[in-house]
Amino acid sequence: MFRDRADAGRKLAAELKKLDPADAVVLCIPRGGVVVGAEVAGEIGASLDLIIPRKIGSPYNPEVAIGAVAQDGSTFLNRDQISLIGIRKKDLDGLIEREVREIKRRMAGYRGSAEYPDFRNKTLILVDDGAATGYTMLAAAGFAKKSLQPGRLIIAVPVAPPDTLELFGRVADEVVCLCAPDNFYAVGQFYHNFAQTTDKEVLSILDGFKKTRA
Repeated sequence: MFRDRADAGRKLAAELKKLDPADAVVLCIPRGGVVVGAEVAGEIGASLDLIIPRKIGSPYNPEVAIGAVAQDGSTFLNRDQISLIGIRKKDLDGLIEREVREIKRRMAGYRGSAEYPDFRNKTLILVDDGAATGYTMLAAAGFAKKSLQPGRLIIAVPVAPPDTLELFGRVADEVVCLCAPDNFYAVGQFYHNFAQTTDKEVLSILDGFKKTRA
């Protein structure tokens, strides 16, 4: 188990160093992924930025994920589940549009802009505090590959189930995961302290990272 997200980030960084990720940018998923990502970026000497995919919840039960979307509308959808539930295309499009609006609002709040620097040909490391279905990470990877054009794409998480890691392996050049248990129920079960990260903490981490690199 990990003591907290910072502990997980330091351990993840130790594994990432073995890949020699030169000219790297860590793109972390808020909110919890920012704590992990800041530790990773600090340890490996990488730049730090955000990527903000959003889960798409079922219209009948928002807690049930049917996919995820990135800021440009790139989606990863569980088509079998959508068909089983019987969600109409019009309703699905509405859910996607709503989440894209929320992504843009968060990008402005956290970063001040939805625009990225030129990351072409850099090593992009997508980081979160863990993955369950992996939908948000897969949407983030789709956006990164299409819009940011990295030379190398790495997905790095402290913990995820084996079937999710298999999906990650189809979209990333490399996948780093410290723990892949078969008895996976939720990301939080592998942390002693999994308290929710607040917006204030995210902004404080980003501001502190900028100051240390200034």
